Amino acid sequence: MSWEKHVRKVVPYVAGEQPKDQDVIKLNTNENPYPPAPGVAEVIRNFDCEVLRKYPDLNAAALVDALARHHGLDSSKVFVGVGSDDVLAMSFLTFFNSGKPILFPDITYSFYDVWADLYRIPYECQALDEDFCIKKEDYLKENGGIVLANPNAPTGVLTELSVLEEIIAANQDVVVIVDEAYVDFGGRSCVSLIERYENLLVVQTFSKSRALAGMRIGYAMGSPKLIKYLNDVKFSFNSYTMNPLTIAAGAASVADEAYFQEHIAKVVATRERTKRELARLGFVFGDSRTNFIFAAHKTASAKEIFEALRAERIYVRHWDKPRIADYLRISIGTDEEMDRLIAFLEQFLRK
Repeated sequence: MSWEKHVRKVVPYVAGEQPKDQDVIKLNTNENPYPPAPGVAEVIRNFDCEVLRKYPDLNAAALVDALARHHGLDSSKVFVGVGSDDVLAMSFLTFFNSGKPILFPDITYSFYDVWADLYRIPYECQALDEDFCIKKEDYLKENGGIVLANPNAPTGVLTELSVLEEIIAANQDVVVIVDEAYVDFGGRSCVSLIERYENLLVVQTFSKSRALAGMRIGYAMGSPKLIKYLNDVKFSFNSYTMNPLTIAAGAASVADEAYFQEHIAKVVATRERTKRELARLGFVFGDSRTNFIFAAHKTASAKEIFEALRAERIYVRHWDKPRIADYLRISIGTDEEMDRLIAFLEQFLRK
């Protein structure tokens, strides 16, 4: 077919499996095991459907203003989108147009190379060291932009803020994106650096720490100039990307800081307990600062463990890729879910 020659072909991102059967322990997509803040449920219960016949606020002002207050920023420094994937994809399209390769790690969020391929952006993957840490010097060369997830995924490793600042300061002629999807579980945000670096864009999400993966809310924070450019591109696609219910629910989530901190602490406590149990069973892993653990067993095959867990209706994530084929990414669930995981692993590894 002659028309097929002109189709934009890419290898798409492969998301974690979403089983239709709800009777599984789902530890494969880093979702929060606890419900959203009570105020979110209240917004949904009391939502006036009459509002839906009109277009939503194209600026999502209620949510933008709530996020600005939460982070101590002016609203001109906040951009919202339909999940952080939407925000990141828009950022790639907006900022990475120099023709020079952008830089990101060889082991990181696997959507980065998909967006680069989709938008025909050249890129170079920088190899993490043997401990899955970035090497600062790899990002101190000429480039067309930098993207770093911190803490990184799927490794869970945190890069210190001082190291990130060195990279940002050395690359002020390009945009540096720091993807902080997991920062609430033990990292230190780069938001404090926004006032100093006009080229820094910090991206966060409601999908993990705020238990709203199904609502699709992501946002970026940066200089007013960066945010203006993002909005210009967004409004060239679709002005009305966020619906009124999502805007209201997102604002309600941000308003309940006590609930947010309480449930972050619960996830972190379960993570640390799970680390101790996995170590007892012969797993090795880095010091995860996320809501998952990236672990390899000293003797058992990751693929075999993955398949055995799946047969037991416990879903975790495994990639059959160079350098990480021996690892499983295990999301943190409730204490009861993690107890069932550990009990099964204890039995399986005895065989």
